Amino acid sequence: MKYMIQIDIPNSAGVTLELNDENSPKTVKSLLDNLPFILELNVWGDEIYTSSSPITMSEENAKSQVSLNDVAYWPEGKAICLFYGPTPMSKPDEIIPASPVNMIGKIINPDKSILDNAEGKLASFRLKS
Repeated sequence: MKYMIQIDIPNSAGVTLELNDENSPKTVKSLLDNLPFILELNVWGDEIYTSSSPITMSEENAKSQVSLNDVAYWPEGKAICLFYGPTPMSKPDEIIPASPVNMIGKIINPDKSILDNAEGKLASFRLKS
């Protein structure tokens, strides 16, 4: 199933995610069960990742490489990750997370300018109505 999530970030248009439970159903369910929540954002290369989330999941069909605009859960840091492009670990034409991640969806409105405003901001995650 697919679910729309809104991330509200101060001084920003925000981000809309489409979660899909096809690859990591337990991870998506855990995220949905914990909504709404507020997390601090961090930027690492062209990735936004959150502070430790209320989700506690181990690897579930985890991947060591992701695609542009993927959304994932990083079990090692209990973080939600938005991949707007390469991380410092990436190689040409590959987007590599710090360690394997559970794939949970896609960024619907990818605007890389959000990277300039995200660091240290508190973002609220909620089900989009």
